[in-house]
Amino acid sequence: MILRVLSVLCVSALFFCVALATSAQPYPSRLIRIVVPLPPGGSNDVVARLIAEKLGTGLGQPAVVENRPGASGNIAAEFVAKSAPDGHTLLMANTAHVINPSLFARLPYDPIRDFAPVALTTSVHFALVVHPSLPASSVKGFIALARARPGTVTYASAGNGAPHHLAMELIQSMTGTKLTHVPYKGAGQFVPALVSGEVVSVIGAINSLLPHVRSGRLRALGMAGPRRTPLLPEVPVIAETLPGFALDNWGGMLVPAGTPRPVVERLNTEITKALRDPQVRNRMVPQGIEIITSTPEEFQDLMKSHMAKSAKLIKAANIKLE
Repeated sequence: MILRVLSVLCVSALFFCVALATSAQPYPSRLIRIVVPLPPGGSNDVVARLIAEKLGTGLGQPAVVENRPGASGNIAAEFVAKSAPDGHTLLMANTAHVINPSLFARLPYDPIRDFAPVALTTSVHFALVVHPSLPASSVKGFIALARARPGTVTYASAGNGAPHHLAMELIQSMTGTKLTHVPYKGAGQFVPALVSGEVVSVIGAINSLLPHVRSGRLRALGMAGPRRTPLLPEVPVIAETLPGFALDNWGGMLVPAGTPRPVVERLNTEITKALRDPQVRNRMVPQGIEIITSTPEEFQDLMKSHMAKSAKLIKAANIKLE
């Protein structure tokens, strides 16, 4: 009897030790995925790939980017929310992450509760850009044209509820104009459509639009943020014509809720280090991508604040998905 008890105790102790060793595996123990909610080619994708390159070196495991576009980012967000909370799956989130709760009646995840913030990464300059065939050379001219031709001026977005969509809906609500929304799956699709004249306007990230603006194939009318950019110093801010207009646009890394705090802190350290790398900075800044670093708590506060602000704006402007 005593031998049997000892045998059971030994087996139990063995299982405990194995479980303890497994749970104490060093992080990371395998490939790291950064899930991007948009197709390749846009600012989110650019930032994710630059970070992945440095993150893999810093963590000693390969880091890859996985694009999961669709449903205004909901497909990617749901996938990450339901992934193992072990720091091996990250979401390259953007502003749409906290806008979506005000636009969709039901989401398969909670944008705050189901994620642990890691770090802010970037703020991207957005601009109102038009095809040269559109007879408008200023924000004032664009608004006048939209008023004169209701419903005939088209605009692109990266999908229903994306910042591009919300920004143009805000212009319509503030000016009493009617534009026609043409949603795409991301900048990789709508930039060629804009250059070809398939669609005639967009409020989009300038990193993908800048080469075409500089070549004359597109025309920039106004910056959507609070200030001008040195990359296009001659382009005024939209708010100079339309007081009160502003588009906040940020990017940041999230992991599933329940990810251990030491893992979150390690990721924050390595992502911050990657963003401060001169090579990364020199590739981002010329594209109109500003680098922003933060603690997890600062990122959490920003998301909550922006979600409340977006909800108020969407309700006041009566913005609805098509």
